[in-house]
Amino acid sequence: MYREDAEKWVRGLEREMETTGFVDRKEAEANTLAKILQRYKQEVTPRKKSAEIEAVKIDVILRDAALVSLKMTAITSKAVAAWRDRRLAVVSGATVNREIDVISTVLNHARREWGIYVDNPIPYVKRPEKAKARDRRFSPDEERYLLSYLESGERRTDGTFTKGTRNPWLAPLLRLALETAMRRGELLALRWELVDLDKQTAHLPDTKNGDARTVPLSTRAVAILKSLPYELEDEHSSEDDPRVGPVFGTTAMALRKGFTRAVERAREQYLADCKTQKKRPVPGFLEDVHFHDSRHEAASRLADKLSNMLELSAVTGHKDLRMLKRYYHPRAEDLAKKLG
Repeated sequence: MYREDAEKWVRGLEREMETTGFVDRKEAEANTLAKILQRYKQEVTPRKKSAEIEAVKIDVILRDAALVSLKMTAITSKAVAAWRDRRLAVVSGATVNREIDVISTVLNHARREWGIYVDNPIPYVKRPEKAKARDRRFSPDEERYLLSYLESGERRTDGTFTKGTRNPWLAPLLRLALETAMRRGELLALRWELVDLDKQTAHLPDTKNGDARTVPLSTRAVAILKSLPYELEDEHSSEDDPRVGPVFGTTAMALRKGFTRAVERAREQYLADCKTQKKRPVPGFLEDVHFHDSRHEAASRLADKLSNMLELSAVTGHKDLRMLKRYYHPRAEDLAKKLG
């Protein structure tokens, strides 16, 4: 059996030498997927805008020993498909698709930049079906309950906190997102040097689609920014000096964790209130909610003020009006009122 395998391997090498040339697989044989993922996380991921989120995805993939313990030469479509099925048992297809993208990117980089020869099997792996475009919008009650749990809680004398969060940035982040339709990454990257409260603008030099844009700020958005806490740089600084540095002093991971926790607690409070008031809860109240849904909500609200789609796209930053349509979700009852 071993002799037959060896002869088959030799014939394969001979075919490579006769056709495309000899391919050195020593590096691929010497490295596991785990080593390559860890190297990529250390050397490449930190240079990306989405570094924090990508690092988390890589850590999740690294937990699956059955896949990452394989040598690079053993990363086949069959192995990836088996991992895919294991992941689908615990997370959504959309999450798995994003993790598949990470694996594919890492394999391509290893071959292209590090000379680790490996055939990328991802194109041959069946992807989970794409989820339908989200049209999630907040009801007034959902927004009220959620914001109450995103607001900073006060510390009691015993050291515990009242209803709310310890992170003072979460509520203003959501409020500003609902006013401007800015993406989470754009909000977290926003700097005071690029905000002009007098002209009511916020400049974004680096956005998801690669183009810079300047976001107009409503009077409400300006009020939100003015209310944000700000620490002076040093003892020589004055409150009259222009503000500098990041507008929001928090991270993407802290926002994600804090937002998820607030949604859960707000829903629990709502259900408790319904029970106390002896009324039936609204189906789906604060279920399947993500921070990115604020962009859907904001685009729909802005569309009521900006009927020109080109003006609306200038605010939201969409280059493709078809993509903008995915974010604009007017309520049927609101359209009915416009019809008269």
